[in-house]
Parts: sequence; C-alpha cells; structure tokens
Amino acid sequence: MIRLRVGRTPVWIVAVGLLASGLSNTDESERKPNIVLILTDDHGYADLSCQGVVSDVRTPNIDALASAGVRMTAGYVTAPQCAPTRAALLVGRYQNRFGIESNQSKTEGFERQVTVVERLRESGYATGLVGKWHLGRPGKIRERGFDDFLMYPGTTANFDLGGKDTGGSYEPPRKFHVDNMTAGARAFIGRHHDEPFFLLLSYQAPHVPLNAPSRYFARFPGVDSWRRRQALAMLSAVDDGVGRVMDSLQDYGVRENTAIFFVSDHGAPLLMHKSDEGRKDKGWNGSLNDPFSGEKGMLSEGGVRVPFIVSWSGGLAGGRVFESPVSSLDIAATSLALAGLEPDARADGVDLLPFLRDKERGDPHSILFWRFGVQAAVREGDWKYIRAGEREYLFDLAEDETESENRAAAEPELAAALAGKLEAWASELTPAGLEAKKLPPKLATLYDFYHEGDRAAEDATGD
Repeated sequence: MIRLRVGRTPVWIVAVGLLASGLSNTDESERKPNIVLILTDDHGYADLSCQGVVSDVRTPNIDALASAGVRMTAGYVTAPQCAPTRAALLVGRYQNRFGIESNQSKTEGFERQVTVVERLRESGYATGLVGKWHLGRPGKIRERGFDDFLMYPGTTANFDLGGKDTGGSYEPPRKFHVDNMTAGARAFIGRHHDEPFFLLLSYQAPHVPLNAPSRYFARFPGVDSWRRRQALAMLSAVDDGVGRVMDSLQDYGVRENTAIFFVSDHGAPLLMHKSDEGRKDKGWNGSLNDPFSGEKGMLSEGGVRVPFIVSWSGGLAGGRVFESPVSSLDIAATSLALAGLEPDARADGVDLLPFLRDKERGDPHSILFWRFGVQAAVREGDWKYIRAGEREYLFDLAEDETESENRAAAEPELAAALAGKLEAWASELTPAGLEAKKLPPKLATLYDFYHEGDRAAEDATGD
C-alpha cells in the first residue's frame, strides 16, 4: 500500500518538481504546462540535505523544490550506468527491450524508438537539451526530438549562452561547466518562455573529473576528505543553478505553470572504500549512497535507488513524502499526461499524478525489473531478488534496507517465484533471457564486500 507522509521533504537525484496552473492570466492558465527535467550524474541518494541522511551537504534550492512538491524515498532508475538509464527515461520503456544494455551498446535500437520529446514537439512544445547527451552521435539529437541543444562536453549547439542562434557549433566561455549549463538553461527559457516548452537540463555533476572552482570548494572548509569536499562543492553549484533556473521561470511569469522533475541517473561510484587516493578524473567521485549498500555498476539499492522529486504547486500538495516505489520510466508517462497526450500503449512507466494526488489509489508499480549484463533483479512489494552471475540474493527491504541478510536459503519458494517472474520478463527483451555467466572478478569483489560480509576485499577499480 502507499505510505504517504506529510512533513520535511528530501530530494531524490533525479528531483522532479512540477509547478503549474493557478495563474491569474487566463491565457497562461489555459496553456499546457512547461516541463523541466533536471538530471544529475553519479549523484548518490544521500546527497540532498532534504533527504536527512548526512549533515555536510547543503542544497537549499533543491530542498525548496521538495518542500513545494513530493519527495520520493523509493525512486529507482532502470540501470546503474549512464546510457541505459537515459535511454529508458526518454522512451518510457525498459532500455533492454530495444537493445541498450550498457554504455557500450550500439544506439540503433534507441534510435528506432519514439521518445517523449518527439511526441511533445509534435504537439507544439519547444524542446531543448542542455548538457550531457551520452546516447550516440550529436547529429542524432534533433532526430530524437530536441530542436534546441547546447551540449557538454563538446561544441555542438544551435544557441549560445545569450540565447542567440549559432548555426550548430558554439564554444562556451571557459567557465565551470555546471555554471555554463545553468546559463544555457536560462537562455533556453528566455527563447521559449512565451510557448509551452520541454527542457532536459543534464548536469555532468558530481561526475568526475572533480574540478569545482574555489568559490564553491570554499563553502565546505570543515570537510577532511578532498573528494567528498569536491562532490559537495559540485552539488552546491548544481543547487545554485537550480535556484537560478527557478528565478528565470519566475521572472518570465511561468514558474507556476512549469512542472519540474529532478533525478539522478544512478548511484555514486564508491570503489568500496571511498579512498581519496588517485587521479581526480578516476575513482570515487565523493558522493554517497547512504543508507544503502552497493554503488554504480551494481543492482544493489545503492546503484539504482536515487534522489527523486516531483513538485507542482498548482496540481500537487507540497511538503509530502511518497514511499511506494516509483521509476524514472514514469517521467515520460507523466510528461505525456501533463501535455494532455494519449499514453504510449507499450510504455512500462505510468502517470504518477493520480497516485500522488490520491493516497487511496494504490501503488504505481506492483513490480519493477532490472537487467544489467550478468546481473538481474526484481522488486515486488518489499521483497527484492537479485541474480548476480551464479549467485542468488533475496532481501526484505522493509526490514533490511541495507541488503545485509540474504534470505534466499530461508525463503526458497519466494526466491523461486521471483526468479520465475524475472525470467519471464527477460524472455521479452532484446536479446532475450538472462546471462548464465560467472561474475567478473571486479564485480564479484563488490558483491563479496557489500553482501557477503567480506569487508577486507581488495579495492575494485574501473570506470
């Protein structure tokens, strides 16, 4: 059943804020709501101050989004890696249905899908991408629905930070990329504030390389870990950016008619021991997945459970916490509903608005699935089953949110039932089925460390 709590609102790293209607101007109130999706990168669950998990992070502007809307405490993405998560988010279907399994997957399957952005554009929305893409060649961005784009990294852009047309190429000022992306988002709003718009603001933070300018770094003088301090500084820059974007919406008189989603693409890479050693463009990015176990690259909670916020002052009560599982797949379905468009019959996501408005509605999802290489998982109710190579894990998340006690041997019938549902779902994918391979050594070390109690495991390394 839905567990909905009113009170202090934390933000999920994928924050979703929906602000709309209730405007005094008749024309504006009748206009379809704008939609802004703010996506962070490698941003762990703990790292919004409104989450109430750690005390060193400060994100007042994102917290304000949560206070005005709904914070999801069980918000999930569909993979613990960038490209597959982003593909699923834009299509509203599990990325494994069209052949996107990892960052190394070819993008042809994604390019054959109809994105939510394409449908919004066809219905009259101005559409824009500012920031990270990571889904194939930049030349394909317009085909995926984005008429305006200002990418990072790179020079692919059809408008500049002043909002002027560029002809397709632009070299932003040599400033911190987070600040440039914020400026690009504000420029897009300036270009399209007088018409319905969809904006994907995709920050590459707190992703490595860790390169926050001194003005942000100096905000956290008491943090001993250099990497942790860098992550806090980068997230502080993102938070400032969110505040400036909200100011732009307010200045143009469209904030109350703008729906905002904020979410992270997956959990943070910890490399188990959260070491400060190594190059600044490799290793732990300084973010935290607490209170959950696991990290980027794993289907443990720490890899796929992220910050997630929905805030819409005209359509949703603020200051609420939603504890039932939701998915980044739901952003596409909810966006179509906001625009008054018919749902995609093949979608795996659902429109969240009815569930957030009516606590008697039930859970948005009775079951959620994942497949990521040799790992696969399913969550049904409070039970989560993970198949990692030849290993099986069963966790009761209601009693064991850190996934410390494997119940597979104690509950063999339940484990088998969930395994059967996972296998049936995987039979629908491209390619079909589950990989029956042993875990690669690095991944095995991670599972040993987080779920087998082997805290003396050697450090895992990798991207």
